[in-house]
Amino acid sequence: MENLGVNNKKEPKDYSYVKKNFYESVDDKTLKKVDSFAQSYINFLNECKTERESFEFFKGQALEKGFKEFNFGDKIEKGGNYFYNVRGKGIVLFHVGDNDIEKDGIRIVASHIDSPRIDIKQVPLYESDGLCFLKTHYYGGIKKYQWTAIPLSLHGVVVLKNGKKVEINLGEKDDEPVFYINDLLPHLGQNQMEQKAKAVISGEQLNIVVGAKPLKTDGNDKIKRMVLKILNEKYGMTEEDFLSSELSCVPAFKARNVGFDGSLIGGYGHDDRVCAYPAFQSIVDMTNSKHTIMCLLVDKEEIGSEGVTGMKCKVYEDIIEEICSALNKNVRKVRANSMCISADVTAAFDANFPDVFEKTNSAILSCGTCMSKFTGARGKSDSSDASAEMVGTIRKIFADNNVVWQAAELGKVDLGGGGTVAKYIANLNIDTVDIGVPVISMHSPYELISKADLYSTYQAFCAFYK
Repeated sequence: MENLGVNNKKEPKDYSYVKKNFYESVDDKTLKKVDSFAQSYINFLNECKTERESFEFFKGQALEKGFKEFNFGDKIEKGGNYFYNVRGKGIVLFHVGDNDIEKDGIRIVASHIDSPRIDIKQVPLYESDGLCFLKTHYYGGIKKYQWTAIPLSLHGVVVLKNGKKVEINLGEKDDEPVFYINDLLPHLGQNQMEQKAKAVISGEQLNIVVGAKPLKTDGNDKIKRMVLKILNEKYGMTEEDFLSSELSCVPAFKARNVGFDGSLIGGYGHDDRVCAYPAFQSIVDMTNSKHTIMCLLVDKEEIGSEGVTGMKCKVYEDIIEEICSALNKNVRKVRANSMCISADVTAAFDANFPDVFEKTNSAILSCGTCMSKFTGARGKSDSSDASAEMVGTIRKIFADNNVVWQAAELGKVDLGGGGTVAKYIANLNIDTVDIGVPVISMHSPYELISKADLYSTYQAFCAFYK
């Protein structure tokens, strides 16, 4: 046959791995879902700036979705949807599926709802040279200088001497006062600017301005006494009541769309509520799953997962044991066959600071949710380091459900590092891998994420539960 110029040879298949931009991979219908989901998340982020507020939000939503509050000893049935209150600072939600959990295990997504912040000390109030301050102790890993000269709001609870618990949320509404940490003016800051960044502001300089008006009376500390008068009138507090308080200052900024195209979200507390929110939404949307599925939204990750509300607490193990006992199943077999996604953020590649990243193994904004096979620092210390088999299983789940995702680690080998709750779950003999949203300016008062990565993370968790 005459050759008519048609090339009958097949083009060679491309076997390379290339990250895909989410926006180039989905249809217009999905893009509308991205924007809708993002707006719901923004509303949540503005409403919930502490772990206590996040718990109350998730509890309310769970009740609306038909979840029943569970206490140890309560009956557990197949098909049931339950939640457990972890001392008002964390929540565990679970759906009991039809599959045999000894063979199928439990599919778990674990995230945390605490974020870096400025905590108020137990004996905090003092007056000095025309101003009244609260002494503080910062919580989590922060750059202290970033928390000066910005508006702050006060959140938390105070247990009064008579046992009454008073909730405080002041500075979020436009007609409410905010709070403030001083910084030095540049005209007098020559010596300060010569310091290393970690020494520019010390922990003991993070004192919060709370008043400047003196009480019209005799004696000393008239401004402090005015502040105490206001606290007593508004909350019934005396100075001694600070001893039994949990109060924190967080940025008073509102979460907002960022960029001409509005494709990004700026806000306080993306780490790790940007993973907690899709984790919660996915479990309440997937209660038709044949798997037994569980969502852990925990406290204290930013300070090592310690205490009775952190991931190290035995309460999370106890809940798994309760489920196994109710279904007459061997808890050791169940844990051995379970899988967990540790839903936590990672660092997104930042073009303004490329020197600290190894770009090939960095997360790129809008390329989907990010899997970190291992976390830890330098020589993978403090990392659970997921197995190839676990990663392969997750890859197949994502491929079968068209999830846009990427793989990355947190910065260069000898520079990067960070911890999650993954190793504490892995210690229970549960295969665990970190998956979550890439973040710019992590642990700052105003972090940045992509709406695409937020929605991709929701899709990933739904696929995992499914």
